[in-house]
Amino acid sequence: MSRPAPLLALVVPCYNEEEILPGTMTALADVLKDCKARGLVREDSFVLYVDDGSADATWRLLEQRHAVDPCCRAIRFAANAGHQNAVWAGMITARDWGVDCIISLDADLQDDTAVIPDMLTEYADGRDIVYGVRCDRSTDTRLKRDTAHLFYALMGWLKTPLIPDHADYRLVGRAVLEALDAFPERDIFLRGLFPSLGFSTSRVYYTRRERAAGKSKYPFWKMVCFAWKGITSCSPAPLRLSAFMGSLCMLAALAYSFVSLFKYLEGETIPGWTSLIIVVLLLGSVQLFCLALLGEYVAKIFSEVKRRPRYLVEKTL
Repeated sequence: MSRPAPLLALVVPCYNEEEILPGTMTALADVLKDCKARGLVREDSFVLYVDDGSADATWRLLEQRHAVDPCCRAIRFAANAGHQNAVWAGMITARDWGVDCIISLDADLQDDTAVIPDMLTEYADGRDIVYGVRCDRSTDTRLKRDTAHLFYALMGWLKTPLIPDHADYRLVGRAVLEALDAFPERDIFLRGLFPSLGFSTSRVYYTRRERAAGKSKYPFWKMVCFAWKGITSCSPAPLRLSAFMGSLCMLAALAYSFVSLFKYLEGETIPGWTSLIIVVLLLGSVQLFCLALLGEYVAKIFSEVKRRPRYLVEKTL
């Protein structure tokens, strides 16, 4: 049974996007107008921008647009809280404003808005989550493509549910938005959260565009940190890996001890310190690595038990 046209909110996180935002606001207004004209969404559907504590003119541009466009709504964080928290805030705010579904997408519009009608068609057919998946990433650098594929392969090896080549371009239905209250953790990784929920899902495919203006907010090292956050947020496997490495080193040390004892009983002297230094450095490095992993998870526990809010909303349009 097909669902009626929903009240839709396009959720757009923004951080220092003054260069590209005017074009983005015009493009999304046109997309929303087209969807309304085709009867895919209700007439009171809107775009919700989440200003993640921008230091440039992003909020001023949103205020100007809101004054002439009633479909433009916005909230502003008191301080930068991060992309994932901005998407989360947009989803929760839109849900509290009574929407039937949301579509989250980045302000750079590299994720093709032409597939939004396809997402809405999938929603009308009963899907609660519709993932936007990149079928062509030729606009990305070779390094970014290769590291992304390595990340997805690693997450698959860790048995973490993840949609390859899917970022945060997705449709989320009301039932899923209501279920988000059951996930109170502060250290969220949405790409790993949604595939684990178990709701009815589908995918739409698109070609990733080049960024029209401004700079990417995810340079290489920030992407590395984001990947590490995803691994440690979604899987305890690294802790088990450290235990495995410790066991291997213990077995190697025992074997070396037996060899040394055998040589001693045979009256042979083992010259030099090379072998001893290798063992000491190996055991020491593994121990430090395991302590670092343990510290990462303890830091997450420390962050969670403080129960601080993910973000603070300073202004609302």
